[in-house]
Amino acid sequence: MGGRGSRGVIGVEAPDPVLSLVSSLGLALIAGTSLVVDLEGGLATRRTLGDLTAHGPSREELSPGRTGVALISGRGADESESATLIETLSAHWPAVVVRCRPGQWEGPTVPVRPLIPGLLGPPGGAAAVWQPLVAGMRPPGSGPVLPVLKRGTTVALLGGQSIGRSRWVRAWSEVWGLPWA
Repeated sequence: MGGRGSRGVIGVEAPDPVLSLVSSLGLALIAGTSLVVDLEGGLATRRTLGDLTAHGPSREELSPGRTGVALISGRGADESESATLIETLSAHWPAVVVRCRPGQWEGPTVPVRPLIPGLLGPPGGAAAVWQPLVAGMRPPGSGPVLPVLKRGTTVALLGGQSIGRSRWVRAWSEVWGLPWA
């Protein structure tokens, strides 16, 4: 999926809503110009996928008018409508990141798992992107291990502020090239 020269469409799911949101934003930021579609519905945006279903996407929504990350809430659209709209949008955006719950998005999806000291990870050594809470933790499965997410980076991401050359965001670069399914 995705337009010419694009990275395509990839979902992001995590067990924690904040981790899910910042992970979606990190993956979108490293792609450059991108669209984050929030199927979890936690983001409030001026227009939603429900609006696009009812009234169609505007020219502004069909393609980026500037570099950076754009956001749209998935509220108001059912799963099949969402999938159709995401397919339409992906034809015009260089990259689309779908923030979703497990099983909500049928396309390739990156599981993001927290590494919490003293807790065992999921059984079976499943591949994931691992987010340690403290440095030096080893994941129970394969996949990239992100740097510890600093408070300032989290606050900037959630506040829509520029985060400059964040080591945490740069760590997402390898995720686009991995075979998530």
